[in-house]
Amino acid sequence: MRISLVLLLIVFMSCSSEKIIELPEIKQAKITEINDVSPAYLFYDEMQPDSVELNRKNLISTTNWLVNVDKRLTLGQAIPRIQFLQQKKNNSSHKNEAAKNYYTCHDLSENNLGFIEFTGINYHLLETESASKTLEVIVETLDNISIKKSAAAIISFETNLENLISDLKNISTETPQKVSLRLKASLTFQDYISLKEKLTTINFEDITIDNNEFIY
Repeated sequence: MRISLVLLLIVFMSCSSEKIIELPEIKQAKITEINDVSPAYLFYDEMQPDSVELNRKNLISTTNWLVNVDKRLTLGQAIPRIQFLQQKKNNSSHKNEAAKNYYTCHDLSENNLGFIEFTGINYHLLETESASKTLEVIVETLDNISIKKSAAAIISFETNLENLISDLKNISTETPQKVSLRLKASLTFQDYISLKEKLTTINFEDITIDNNEFIY
């Protein structure tokens, strides 16, 4: 199944049920084609108690999953549904270890679909902001990003999305550091994808991005 067919599936579902997904936008996708896929949809629906509706009728556990999330949803609305999908796939009796999970995006550079992989991401929903032993990127909005080292208040400064990578590169570390994402539940899915796209440009020897992401 190629991108054009995936796009047709989104349009067909939207028309048949009178629902439209506004996909999050990215400037330029690194992944533009995926074969052997099944789609899931997280609709923004103000008629639902928590404004989100999940449709997963066509998911096949042995395929690559394309998760289409409306960019207007918040992480607090979307992440519990995404965790549910991850658990369904991980607990399936018909697993394909090679099958991956991707978010579907609108690639502005090509005006087509692009994809961001999240196969190995573990989401953690926190009731309070607990301390971390790793270097943290704490995000409330894309204009309010701070970088902190919780174990000792050595690093604590405000930054923004455009300066995030250069600021991380300027952090002097005596030993390799792992960066942990701590994200406000009120962050929109569009802002989350913009942050993830930016972080894919990181290429340092001494910093890695933790697969555990914390929502509070």
